[in-house]
Amino acid sequence: MREQILSIIEKNSRIDVKELAVILGAEEIDVVNELAAMEKEGIICGYHTMIDWEKTSIEKVTALIEVRVTPQRGQGFDNIAERIYKYPEVNSVYLISGGFDLLVTLEGKSLKEVSAFVSDKLSALDTVLSTATHFILKKYKDHGTILTKKYEDEREKITP
Repeated sequence: MREQILSIIEKNSRIDVKELAVILGAEEIDVVNELAAMEKEGIICGYHTMIDWEKTSIEKVTALIEVRVTPQRGQGFDNIAERIYKYPEVNSVYLISGGFDLLVTLEGKSLKEVSAFVSDKLSALDTVLSTATHFILKKYKDHGTILTKKYEDEREKITP
C-alpha cells in the first residue's frame, strides 16, 4: 500500500484522504495511519505547491550552478554540500557525475542577485574550485507538470 500511496500523492499531494482510500480500496483510517507513519519515518518530507511564476507579476530568476570542489578527507562531498544547502537562497543541492561535482539550484529576484550569491558566498567557500552558472530562460515542464500550452488553431479545416 505504501508504494501506491507514494505514487499517487507524488502526482497530487492535495488528494483527499477519503478519495485516496477509495482508489486504494482501503479503510480511511489505514491510509491516515500509513501517511502519518511515512511522515514520521522521513519518507514523506513535505508537501509543496508548484507555481508558474511566469503567469504572475512577480519577477524570479532560476539558476542551475555547477560547482567543482575539493572533496574533504573522510567526508567526501558531504560537508561542503551541507555548507551550501544551509544558505536560504538555495533550493537544492545534488552530487552529480561528469566534469563538476555538485549541482546547486536557486531562485533570486534578479540576475544580479544570483550573481552576487555566486561571487560573494558560493565561490568564496574554501573548497570551491570553480562554478558555471546557467539561467533558466523558460520552463516547459517542471516536476511532471507541463507549463506551456501549444497554440491550437480553432478554425475549421478545409481540405480540397
